[in-house]
Amino acid sequence: MRRRSEADFTEFAEAALRRLRRTAYLMCGDWHRAEDAAQDALVRIYRAWDRLDHDAGLTTYAHRAVVSVVLDQAKRPWRREFADDAVPDQMLADPSAAVDERLAVVQALTGLPTRQRACVVLRHYADLSIEETAQVLGIGTGAVKSQTSRGLSALREQLNRPAPDPADTKEGVLS
Repeated sequence: MRRRSEADFTEFAEAALRRLRRTAYLMCGDWHRAEDAAQDALVRIYRAWDRLDHDAGLTTYAHRAVVSVVLDQAKRPWRREFADDAVPDQMLADPSAAVDERLAVVQALTGLPTRQRACVVLRHYADLSIEETAQVLGIGTGAVKSQTSRGLSALREQLNRPAPDPADTKEGVLS
């Protein structure tokens, strides 16, 4: 790679890393995996840097790369072993309702099927258009619309469920 191209890539990577990491986190629900996915996506972009259309396609290619990496990670058998682990990571409760709501949304996102989660994340968090989302995922615009609609409906259902009443539990354990 030429020296100027390398400088251009470094500038792009610094600008895109946070966005890619956030998209990956919303896809997988784990900051460590999201960091790995964002780094792996940047490696893929680096390898293809000289072949990419720098005027129009970098953002779309970056999102495609990070979604692809997250989906590839989810297929690995050693990732699946721990995906349904009964002991979730415990976070300190934040008194801020906004933080609690954000955590609830992220947890609800992890309950969606992979394709629905990808569509919702790319459309509503990465702010991609229907066409850009379709291009990133390699599916039609109709599929993006239906998967996004189903994903949003499932999120609404999950987020509107009432929380278990502590009075209905014995010593903090549900019966």
